[in-house]
Amino acid sequence: MIKVTANSNESEAQLFRRFKAKVARSGVLADARKKRWHVPKSEVRRIEEKKAARRYRRKMREQNSQP
Repeated sequence: MIKVTANSNESEAQLFRRFKAKVARSGVLADARKKRWHVPKSEVRRIEEKKAARRYRRKMREQNSQP
């Protein structure tokens, strides 16, 4: 669980902004979104392969564009 204690002279808006940043960095929300529905292992593997292919194409495109 993420905890944030208020510093002296810190407004509620600043405290909330700091809390949101900690939550984003921890990956709690992203993990919860991923686990919202059951995804079969075959589907996960297929998605990861597509992501890897996309990364590879992007890398090749960047290398070809450099003189």
